[in-house]
Amino acid sequence: MIGAGPYGVATAARAIERGIDTVVAGRPMGFWYDNMPRGMFLRSGPDWHLDAAGVHTFEAFLADRRISAHDVDPVPIGVFLDYAAWFQREKGIAARTGMVTSISRSDSGFRVEFDAGDAMEVESVVAATGISHFQQLPQWAGSIAGDAAVHTCDRITFDDLGGARVLIVGGRQSAYEWAALAGEHGAERVDIVHRHEIPQFGRVSWKFADPYVEQTLMTPGWWRNLKPSEQEAISRQFWAAGRLTLEWWLTPRLAGDRFHRWPHNSVASVATEPSGALSVLLASGDRLAADRIIYATGYKAAVNQLPYLTGVLGELRTADGFPVLDEAFQSSIKGLYFPGFTATRDFGPFFGFTKGCPVAATLVVDDLCR
Repeated sequence: MIGAGPYGVATAARAIERGIDTVVAGRPMGFWYDNMPRGMFLRSGPDWHLDAAGVHTFEAFLADRRISAHDVDPVPIGVFLDYAAWFQREKGIAARTGMVTSISRSDSGFRVEFDAGDAMEVESVVAATGISHFQQLPQWAGSIAGDAAVHTCDRITFDDLGGARVLIVGGRQSAYEWAALAGEHGAERVDIVHRHEIPQFGRVSWKFADPYVEQTLMTPGWWRNLKPSEQEAISRQFWAAGRLTLEWWLTPRLAGDRFHRWPHNSVASVATEPSGALSVLLASGDRLAADRIIYATGYKAAVNQLPYLTGVLGELRTADGFPVLDEAFQSSIKGLYFPGFTATRDFGPFFGFTKGCPVAATLVVDDLCR
């Protein structure tokens, strides 16, 4: 198991329960600890969990800790991390020290090498990779030197923004949440620039995704066998809930005259002044001054950027940066699986969220046991 995020630990737990000798490589929930701010809240509720067996759910954890659902509305990231640690203990998951540097084909299946210089032979590999290698940046990003401009996943502390002028590029959940966090840490001015209109803010129920995820489990190849028009309709529904509408709890945090929204706009160019300040020209012709820029520009799959895949990339079929997968998340290389974000092309947008963890774990491990 390469990766110990939600999809990694969920699949490892299921494999261990089914009697598969399983090695997990990676720091448990490392991306969540290292690339998400402590003041962040989740968009999901207590019904989203990691357990394919349906026993050690998030709701079971809250009951164990005597925490009511009302007290975690919205869910603080720290509470979910506590749940993930509890889940790992209950399931007996212990990740090995060290990171995978490469995998290659061998007589037994695969040879996996680690950064400590050791290696092991395995029959199958589940690449439950996260999204850190898939940052999407604007074309002009290379014109800014140093750390004056970073992606949201590299900006998780805000204490240095007191008195600063901050430009947020992007207009979805992470853009507005990072804007709120910057403001709460004393930023003097926060400009939010995005191409679309100002989003709505309100309560959104994600229950609509439940039957789609269940269909993935009940009907092999369900998503890929839908008509393009049906896929598009579901994707629009998901986009409306997950992208066009942002969380209600952001509204009071974005009040005040320090926040400035620039809808239907984009950054045309950025120049660094002798003082070190950034002069930003917008497509509208307006100019902004900024001390820091945060790219809330999301992620784009590019599986060829995963460094440990170099030895097998020649055999790996891809499409639009995604690995081409079968009905059990297996790639064109027998024994190599990709659950999670890299599976969204073949399984639907739900699998970019923890909602899909139990189903992905079930399908991968069922296939391993055949």
